[in-house]
Amino acid sequence: MSFVKRFQQSLESLSLPAEDTGFVIAYSGGLDSHVLLHCCKQLGIAMRAVHVHHGLQAVADDWVEHCQRTCDQLGIRLDVLYVDAKPDTGESPEEAARNARYQALHENLLKGECLVTAQHRDDQAETLLLQLFRTSATAGLSAMPASKTFGDHLHIRPLLSFSRSEIETYASDNSLQWVEDPSNQDT
Repeated sequence: MSFVKRFQQSLESLSLPAEDTGFVIAYSGGLDSHVLLHCCKQLGIAMRAVHVHHGLQAVADDWVEHCQRTCDQLGIRLDVLYVDAKPDTGESPEEAARNARYQALHENLLKGECLVTAQHRDDQAETLLLQLFRTSATAGLSAMPASKTFGDHLHIRPLLSFSRSEIETYASDNSLQWVEDPSNQDT
């Protein structure tokens, strides 16, 4: 079965809201979100993309240009949100960036829109390992849900059943171009 067909089945298996729901793709410009955007476009899903500019990397402005160019080529509207992702005392840089990103995404969602993010099976495993290292309580050891409420909206993760390797193969097979975050190489 093709990647796009499996993706469509994954979407259909989620508790999606009404048919007239707008989809908002959290688009970093990286591999995972680029594949997400491309699959949604292949299925003819009405959507817009949102890129959150954290300002944490020297190349952050280049990522905005990449995202805009890609969305222009696909005929998808792109909104760019600028956030202050500096960590508070006791907060890790990753946590500060994630909190700022999700707050900005939530504030950007319009009535009737659904947030779509590109976490995949490998991210799920990484999240569980991090929770184990933090000696989380049982509730903290639960997996990322494929669908959850996000304020008055829905947040879905249709790529959770896909591995990073499958995503890389799809991107390669479709000659997709994406940006690499240098912090992803830092274990």
